[in-house]
Amino acid sequence: MPKTSFIDAIRQAFIDAMIADESVVLIGEGVPDPKAIFGSTAGLQARLGEERVFDMPLSENALTGICLGAAVNGIKPVLMHQRIDFSLLSMDQMVNHAAKWHAMFNAQQSVPMVIRTIIGKGWGQGPQHSQALWGMLAQVPGIKIALPATAKQAYLMMRSAIEDPNPVLFVEHRWLHHTESEGTPEEWAKTVLPQKLAGAEIVREGKDITLAGWGYSLVELLNAAQALEKVGISAEVVDLRVGHTLDIETLTSSILKTHKLLIHDLHPEQMAPAHSVISKVVQTLADNSEVLKDMQFQVVAQPNHPVPTSWHLAKFAYSEAEQIVITVLEMYQIDDLGVLEKAKAQISYPPRPDIPNQAFKGPF
Repeated sequence: MPKTSFIDAIRQAFIDAMIADESVVLIGEGVPDPKAIFGSTAGLQARLGEERVFDMPLSENALTGICLGAAVNGIKPVLMHQRIDFSLLSMDQMVNHAAKWHAMFNAQQSVPMVIRTIIGKGWGQGPQHSQALWGMLAQVPGIKIALPATAKQAYLMMRSAIEDPNPVLFVEHRWLHHTESEGTPEEWAKTVLPQKLAGAEIVREGKDITLAGWGYSLVELLNAAQALEKVGISAEVVDLRVGHTLDIETLTSSILKTHKLLIHDLHPEQMAPAHSVISKVVQTLADNSEVLKDMQFQVVAQPNHPVPTSWHLAKFAYSEAEQIVITVLEMYQIDDLGVLEKAKAQISYPPRPDIPNQAFKGPF
């Protein structure tokens, strides 16, 4: 079966959406650049024209305001912030304007714009280019937050985001760009579009513990689940998929089976969205005190300090599959070092596309 990479899925979603709807435009920093935002916009300007695929100055607030104005005048802009960190400069436009107009004007005004952002660690990213940050905007009614975990999800969610009548923050992790899904965008497009930007999905069945997260966290959770299976712990993995709402029914149906929940979060631990999810679960199950008293909850998030720029330090600054495994064994009160080492030995470490090339000498 053919496979499609995450980055090719994003690129094809742009092509298909722009062919289907002439009002869709791509705008942002580095869109026609030779690197083409990790290759996701490669060749699009030549194919679709400079009037629909173009660069903008480094002025995020103005750029977002221009896209907002375009969106309320019949254009569907896909705005590119190469890092979610840069979008902080346009917070007023996103939070006080784009997110609010549909409600303020009694649903007579829509703002059909996509704000595409990239998150994630990697050597040299440092504290200003590696933050998750979408949890801030999860607090803002009126903005939907799409967090694809696979190439197939990336294609379908981007198509859905472009077709959505109101703003969507599209958050992709840079370490997903090289991953692949079975199938092709042509096949995926035959599914019902737009795919609803809501709902969780059980991506791995299990009976002992529920592991849940968003986006890239699914890579670490599935990795940990595979390792835990080797020491007799069957983990169910739930993809929460979106950040603006919670599919509490799907999540609690899993927890009622396993009685244990661990959430992996790419935010720093303090006030991470994972805490809000656990709070919602506890409130939902509050009437079932007999069940609730036997349940266990844990959050595996990132350290509460800025990420070092040095790769040699940054590689230790994240909680990944190994920390998930350790935490699960602690939940089971398993302190046998032999069991821990057996589980850790089963963790597969995928190739990291941005580990520094020691032979590289410059220019930047």
